[in-house]
Amino acid sequence: MIDALVDLLKSSRNAIVLTGAGISTESGIPDYRSKGTGLWEKVDPTKMASVTFMLSHPEEFFSFNIPHWAKYAKAQPNAAHRIIAAMEREGYIKGVITQNIDNLHYKAGSKNLFEVHGNLRTAHCINCTNKYDFNDIVTQFYEGINPPRCEICGSLVRPDVVLFGDPMNKDFYEALKVVKKCDFLLVVGSSLEVYPVAELPLYCRQFSIINRDPTPLDERAKIVIHDSIGKVFCDIAEKLNLKYE
Repeated sequence: MIDALVDLLKSSRNAIVLTGAGISTESGIPDYRSKGTGLWEKVDPTKMASVTFMLSHPEEFFSFNIPHWAKYAKAQPNAAHRIIAAMEREGYIKGVITQNIDNLHYKAGSKNLFEVHGNLRTAHCINCTNKYDFNDIVTQFYEGINPPRCEICGSLVRPDVVLFGDPMNKDFYEALKVVKKCDFLLVVGSSLEVYPVAELPLYCRQFSIINRDPTPLDERAKIVIHDSIGKVFCDIAEKLNLKYE
């Protein structure tokens, strides 16, 4: 299957990669939906990671989310992130769409990057929109300022991530345009259960899936590989003779 997947990458003129939480587990970030270990098995995401809860119970919202987000922001790219960045540099793919907010594709060097659920690099005041570094709100939180406050107007400062109840961001709509024009989409580490991103593969000409567990779109995919993502990408890198650090 690796050979067939590599052939698809070589023959495609406008390939894109779409990644989900599964690509980051080898960087020490647990995913959300794996049976027995997924974070969302323990709490209700539509509550704890929602705009409504942030505004109605800000102290509880940040007490739950900041410790998780701070760990994600400190994580480092694994081999799969670095190989995907190398694939872009060498022209095998045209860009990366990610559902992840962990900054790992950004750190790995991916350039044409669409972070459709936002990122953990920046934040903003919900009132005056003054911009902040994400680390600023982490620092405030651990200094006992909960919720984080704007230094200009005193209003709540939130990270630039897409919460439940938020509208999709600009990157999502740009990604949708890109997918409609691509000739091959490689889905990596996504359960394909979070909408509207889960629909993106249906807009492209053909797609393949690399994921540890089955997804709702496996039957429609050209190639499906259920294996360690890091192992699969190391095999791809070897076949493509890619250099990555």
